[in-house]
Amino acid sequence: MVLKRRINYHWQLFLPIALCLCVVFGLIIWYQYKREADYRAEMLTSQLDLINRRVLKANEDDQSLRPFNAFIASYFAGSAYEDVRITVYNNEGRLKYSLGIPLPIDDDSYTVLRSIYSDDSSRDLVRDAMGDVYFICRATSDDGKVKVISALPFDADVSDAIDVDSTVWLVIGACMLFTLFVTYYFTRMLTRSVTLLKDFAYRAATGGHFTGYDKFPRNELGDISRQIVALYNERARAVDLIRKERKVAIHAIEEKARVTRQMTNNINHEIKTPIGIVRGYLESILGDPDMDAETRTRFLERMLSNIERLTNLLNDVSTMTRLENGGDKIAVNKVDMYDLVYQIDYDMPANNLAGSLEFTYDIPLECYVAGNYGLINGMICGLIRNAAMYSGGTKVGLRLISESERFYMFAFYDNGVGVAEEHILHLFERFYRVDTGRSRKQGGTGLGLPIVKSTILTHGGTISVHNRSTGGLEFIFSLPKWTNPTV
Repeated sequence: MVLKRRINYHWQLFLPIALCLCVVFGLIIWYQYKREADYRAEMLTSQLDLINRRVLKANEDDQSLRPFNAFIASYFAGSAYEDVRITVYNNEGRLKYSLGIPLPIDDDSYTVLRSIYSDDSSRDLVRDAMGDVYFICRATSDDGKVKVISALPFDADVSDAIDVDSTVWLVIGACMLFTLFVTYYFTRMLTRSVTLLKDFAYRAATGGHFTGYDKFPRNELGDISRQIVALYNERARAVDLIRKERKVAIHAIEEKARVTRQMTNNINHEIKTPIGIVRGYLESILGDPDMDAETRTRFLERMLSNIERLTNLLNDVSTMTRLENGGDKIAVNKVDMYDLVYQIDYDMPANNLAGSLEFTYDIPLECYVAGNYGLINGMICGLIRNAAMYSGGTKVGLRLISESERFYMFAFYDNGVGVAEEHILHLFERFYRVDTGRSRKQGGTGLGLPIVKSTILTHGGTISVHNRSTGGLEFIFSLPKWTNPTV
């Protein structure tokens, strides 16, 4: 028959151990009890045997037994041997002497209740024909002419003399209960980890929260259990982290795909405009062979302007792609910021980079950053070009405002009209224009500031922008300091 309810592990361990201990204790107690009972019976019969030998000795010496009987009566007075009976027969079965009521000599007159020694029938606990119970001890002289039977009636005194004290059973019972209690306690301690692990497994399978980590006992099994729980928690945290990273990665992939689609659409839109203009002018020139030279020249100049705009757009897209997809492959060297800004300022009249703006800078000597010279040069030129096209001011400047253990912090500013606050957060977005009409008229691609931000991020820095309280925009950006590489 299969049990509907399974016995838990604690009772599976406790019951066999308790049963084994009870069997062992029972066997030990039974052996000790039997040994004690035999010892007490032997002590009793040894006294009777001593009496028999003294009687036989007196008979051999032809001594009278009356003095001996008087000695026996006085010696055992008040003891369990007070009612001892001594009966002496000759070899013909006639009674020679008796102390107390004579005892029959033939064995058929007794029913043996217990033999003190299994190989000796002369010392027994017997019952006579009248139903009285005696402890008897038989002895025969060496010549076989005299037989002595000594006996004690099995009364309360004799029973107390041979029975084990009843209080010993209380002690034995108390020891058994104590042993079972100790066994129960230690088996419970041993199986506590198993019980807690079962609860942990159930909660782990059902998604519950396990709170018994500190309840495991301080032993080897408890240490193993805590390690299992710790490994599970670590795995759960790792799985949760992987899940979060996967969500972030999926979001990043989706965002990148969205940005790519947006950029592709914007590029298509930006390319279509100058190509459409160039195509229109070409069709006009080809459709009017007699067009005057002045008009033809104006059309060609506009075509060239749109081709330059298209070229700038493609260059900016190429730069953005290189920064985003190959930023980790860009060569990083020691760049002298003072020398770089000085060279930009020196070349400015020739390339008309700042237009009518006045450019100033405050960069200390030996200001070295870790970066790519061409990218940083392009980034600063891009900020100057952006200010020249959109700021509406008269001055731009670059200065070092602070430094930390790892970074230099720079500020690029202008004194123009600034930007409305709703546009500040979008200035670094691709193809975002504050004034679409004006930007297109001035030839901007919408990628200048995004390229500036990508350049800073590629170098491990940060950049932010805000309106100055005195007017104009201010870009705050950081670049890492150059540190001598360890050999």
